[in-house]
Amino acid sequence: MDWLQLFFLHPVSLYQGAAFPFALLFNYLCVTDSFSTRARYLFLLAGGGALALAAMGSYAALVLVPALCAAGLLSSLGPREVHRWTFFFQMCWQTLCHLGLHYTEYYLQEPPSTRFCIALSSLMLLTQRITSLSLDICEGKVETVRGSRSRRSWSEQLCEALPYFSYLLFFPALLGGSLCSFQRFQACVQGSSSSCSGLSLWTLAWRGVQILGLECLKVALRGLVNAGAGLADCQRFQCIYVMWSTAGLFKLTYYSHWILDDSLLHAAGFGSSPSQSPGEQGYIPDADIWTLETTHRIALFTRKWNQSTARWLRRLVFQHSREWPLLQTFAFSAWWHGLHPGQVFGFLCWAMMVEADYLIHTFANVFIRSWPLKLLYRTLTWAHTQLIIAYVMLAVEARSLSSLWLLCNSYNSIFPMVYCILFFLLVKRKYKLN
Repeated sequence: MDWLQLFFLHPVSLYQGAAFPFALLFNYLCVTDSFSTRARYLFLLAGGGALALAAMGSYAALVLVPALCAAGLLSSLGPREVHRWTFFFQMCWQTLCHLGLHYTEYYLQEPPSTRFCIALSSLMLLTQRITSLSLDICEGKVETVRGSRSRRSWSEQLCEALPYFSYLLFFPALLGGSLCSFQRFQACVQGSSSSCSGLSLWTLAWRGVQILGLECLKVALRGLVNAGAGLADCQRFQCIYVMWSTAGLFKLTYYSHWILDDSLLHAAGFGSSPSQSPGEQGYIPDADIWTLETTHRIALFTRKWNQSTARWLRRLVFQHSREWPLLQTFAFSAWWHGLHPGQVFGFLCWAMMVEADYLIHTFANVFIRSWPLKLLYRTLTWAHTQLIIAYVMLAVEARSLSSLWLLCNSYNSIFPMVYCILFFLLVKRKYKLN
């Protein structure tokens, strides 16, 4: 029965799979130059609207309404005020939607609707695209055509807002996927061969094999997790194995989803291409599994985990924060995710671990010279990094205060406590030296 579940994945995966033929069709029509640029924008917009209605039902209004309002703000406001107003509107709307989820989970004690959860996930991705585009306009990377409203007809105004509306709702990135900049989106739609990726069936086949392998690992690991005890029943250090295996199941799920989302973007022509130059506007895949599973640096894991979101947070918050930029970035990430108790605790703990990681490795690089000690140090810090990330992941994924309390009262809290103690000791030593 477990193996049959490989073919009945998460509902988001099913809808992403249903969108594949339309992504391939769009790519084919663009390559053969079979329809105009405006028709391409309309195709992507219509596909996004249809996918939203199919996946979210009536909850699609939670995504369509802010997209329509944001498109109006982006096309009407000037570069100086566009980011402030779009950010304020979008985060207020998203916060209200998350409060609705809190009301359902914590007050009514009812499981939320699957369609509602899909709409919230899509809304978070919409926030990324809206704020990314507003920052581009504010920084002068995207020019807007603004003039007297009285001199323009409604049809002209709609034509000007069509690229924005299409970008916010284009179906390959509606339910998941790496953040695609508006410049890249526009270049791909308008047929710039240097900015778009060609369709590679071998690439799609290889990603399909990766997804199948990850799903097989999930089935095997799920059997181990279900056969073992939970955090409430585990004895002493057995809870470490429970935490590691459960977090591994979460990571495999994320990896599988990210590769599937990346494949859909690639099928539509918005994915990575060999000719792209590395940079902010290039395509950034979310999954770098090798680095995530082999690094001994929490800071590097943080930069590589969901890479496009990490860069978006850096651009949106970190680079504009004068004091405690790391703490502000993780605090905003908790707000963006919904401010559940586990998310607040988990992201603040994660910020503390990154700060400790910088000091610990800076200190170690000065005093550890011989290669045997470096090998031992790297091995120990790799294991400690993976366990701390597992701890943070279980905290963030905890949907109730009782689950978070069990995690904090388990032996697993030893691992972040070790880094906290080392952090304060090294800060005190650094203060004395200065």
